[in-house]
Amino acid sequence: MTNTQNKLQAVLFDVDGTLADTEQDGHRLAFNAAFKQFNLDWNWDIDLYGELLQVTGGKERIRYYIERYAPAELNKSDLPDWIVSLHKTKTNYFESLMEAGSIPLRPGVARLIHELRQEKIKLAIATTTTMENVTALLKSTLGEESIGWFDVIGAGDIVPMKKPAPDIYLWVLDQLKLTPQQCIAIEDSENGLKSALAANLPTLITVSGYTHSQDFNGAVAVLSDLGEPSQPFTQIRSITIVDKDWVDYRLLNNLINH
Repeated sequence: MTNTQNKLQAVLFDVDGTLADTEQDGHRLAFNAAFKQFNLDWNWDIDLYGELLQVTGGKERIRYYIERYAPAELNKSDLPDWIVSLHKTKTNYFESLMEAGSIPLRPGVARLIHELRQEKIKLAIATTTTMENVTALLKSTLGEESIGWFDVIGAGDIVPMKKPAPDIYLWVLDQLKLTPQQCIAIEDSENGLKSALAANLPTLITVSGYTHSQDFNGAVAVLSDLGEPSQPFTQIRSITIVDKDWVDYRLLNNLINH
């Protein structure tokens, strides 16, 4: 493959845990608020939610919880619709948290996105979270116009199989009309890494609170976060020389050409 083909053309971002640490103090609180509104005595504490995060997708997570912890609810005749309604209520609570500015972007995210735009690198999102959640996060952290910065946004139920299946990444690559070798994925979880690797994407991991002890074998590098010039990342593992303290276009380009 020639260097021209091999040069970085696009960066594909996961959302939850990658752009922002949304899980513990965002989605978890929104789920609990929705349960209260539905008069359920469920409470997803920090440890339980860490277990539930092994299941990808909010509706899928609710169903898993019911099967494991509240099996009496399985007798509902309209269970699938009820789960959709509960999840929609949760999404509304999550959007309210976003609009209140309660959930900031992780270190380096805004800087890197602005730099990639200057370098004319395509930006994409590949996530199992809903489009409403993506929109709420981007608007509250980067401004109303930021939705338009992304060439492709793959979110929610746009593909049938969620991560760790590669479907969402394959869909985004198809929309971008690029090969995996021209791109890099940025993820925070083992399921996300498996999804990206199954789509043959070089993948950078920035660990989050719930994922730091997961298995990231196959990632091009594992870092604490994207870093800032004034707030260097911690390098956990890398298969190439990382000679900077923050992730920028040049470093990402080196990672796909290692």
